[in-house]
Amino acid sequence: MYLPARAAALCCRGLQGLLAALMVTAAVPSLAQDYPSKPVRIIVPFAPGGSADVFGRFLAQRLQETLGQTFVIDNRPGAGSVIGTDAVAKAAPDGYTLLLMSNTHTVNESLIPNKPFVLMRDFAPIAPINYSDLVLVAKASLPQSTLPDLIKAAKARPGGMSYASSGPGTPYHMAGELFKAMAGVSIVHIPYRGSAGARTDVLGGQIEMMFDAIPTMTEHIKGGKVKALATTGKVRSANLPDVPTVSEAGVPGYEATIWLGLMAPKGTPPAVIAKLNAELSKITSNPEVRRAWLAQGTTAMTMGVDEFTKYMNDDITKWARIVKFSGAKAE
Repeated sequence: MYLPARAAALCCRGLQGLLAALMVTAAVPSLAQDYPSKPVRIIVPFAPGGSADVFGRFLAQRLQETLGQTFVIDNRPGAGSVIGTDAVAKAAPDGYTLLLMSNTHTVNESLIPNKPFVLMRDFAPIAPINYSDLVLVAKASLPQSTLPDLIKAAKARPGGMSYASSGPGTPYHMAGELFKAMAGVSIVHIPYRGSAGARTDVLGGQIEMMFDAIPTMTEHIKGGKVKALATTGKVRSANLPDVPTVSEAGVPGYEATIWLGLMAPKGTPPAVIAKLNAELSKITSNPEVRRAWLAQGTTAMTMGVDEFTKYMNDDITKWARIVKFSGAKAE
């Protein structure tokens, strides 16, 4: 059948478009199969020594072993995680720059609204890693040794005590602000660039107290370098069974945790996201890993991409309510 030149050209272009689409579709499995073909950088927007850094390095080593490429940890602390996170938002969406994130990021959606990025718009969730309860510790020389006594002393001297955190919006900061609001006390927040500096000054007695991850603080507690006043979970920690929860020690209903996850720049190929989710899920569902983490006071988390996306959206909503209720500010 004879076709006019214009119709023939349109038909040809249509066939070319269809062929291109089929080639892209066929390339998706290959992309996942070939990934990664060069080193992968995981940006941790927190200082070395904290939970995100420690578990990030653990995962990097495991991923390197299973995927056969180097996974490099790149610490970029500052501005309550905003500096490092923005670097990932601006990176090529090819799976070779990833973000090790925490619930600092879901908090910051309401605490720091004028950021250069929007979390669920500019990033693609990959998978969660784990969560752990926190512990409220006080310097060893503090006269008060129980949470009720601490609350009583803080109410007697409004603004006379201080607590350290790893920076605005971090779980340690928000645990402190939620505690202040629910206990009705005025304690001054002293933000640091990372948890290591905050921890050092509490251990050294320069700051009265801080909320910190149980795995990080357990050794210092057992060594008598700090006093453990309360843990922040719904039930007592198996690592610190003699330490009451904040809820049972005088602030009913209180709960705060730190959780970690992995994200990529928006636009990263779904096949790459799926492959990373599968690999992380293998790690976090490994019985030996789960037992080792539980012994440290950490619980592994395993979710599919859609489930993790919903989890993050729900956490953003939850922390927006808490930020409003507590009156927390990003100093």
